[in-house]
Amino acid sequence: MRVISSSELRNNMKKYLDLAVDEKIVIQRGRNETYVLTRVEYLEPDDELRRAVSADELLVGIESDIREAFKKRQSK
Repeated sequence: MRVISSSELRNNMKKYLDLAVDEKIVIQRGRNETYVLTRVEYLEPDDELRRAVSADELLVGIESDIREAFKKRQSK
């Protein structure tokens, strides 16, 4: 892990993008802002991604809900 300033990143963008292939780059912006530059393949799935559904799964669920709504409407 390497810690750099935002101005260092701005001045040497290619260098740090190349380094981010193999290591995390921590970017300090002022006193209160910190960011991590890392390759996407190294990111861990978060809770939102774990709960996500595919488009096909969504369509199956929607189709099921529509069929149920029509059944209820026809039985009235």
